[in-house]
Amino acid sequence: MDALINKRIKQVLKGDQHAYSDIVSLYQQKVYQVCYRMLNNQHEAEDIAQEAFIRAYTNLHTFDLKRKFSTWLFRIATNLCIDRIRKKKPDYYLDAEVAGTDGLDMYSQISSTDRLPEEEIERMELQERIQYEISGLPEKYRTVIILKYIEELPLQEISEILDMPLGTVKTRIHRGREVLRKQLSNL
Repeated sequence: MDALINKRIKQVLKGDQHAYSDIVSLYQQKVYQVCYRMLNNQHEAEDIAQEAFIRAYTNLHTFDLKRKFSTWLFRIATNLCIDRIRKKKPDYYLDAEVAGTDGLDMYSQISSTDRLPEEEIERMELQERIQYEISGLPEKYRTVIILKYIEELPLQEISEILDMPLGTVKTRIHRGREVLRKQLSNL
């Protein structure tokens, strides 16, 4: 995969703008997911994900082909999300989706497993509560928790994305889990 990406990057650097669309296709969903988990807003996540790809494109000449492209791209997206969080004031959208439903009604959310509807609703409420508590974490803990447990990235890659020592990443994950544990202790 890295060889294919590096090939496409070289094509882009030689002037083939269409090669970049292949790169976007490979990473757009993952970048969007990282942005959505950090910002907890579909519209902002789409904007920031798009901005991350634009920044990556305009700065592609600075990318070191010996490194992993996804790490570099996630770092750009993560930094943009952090900037947005820092600048953000509380805002509300009238067209926002109802939390936990992905724009669908409750009937469409009931899975075909043997769970009772009440159990499914409880599970959804718990997931929503956990996501809410994660979004309420201090920024330094929220970022590492999302990258580790939701995006399931290895610690070394998280360290590279955030440009911080591995020990700091481990400490923030531990402290973030402790804060989450205290917040969720009443469940």
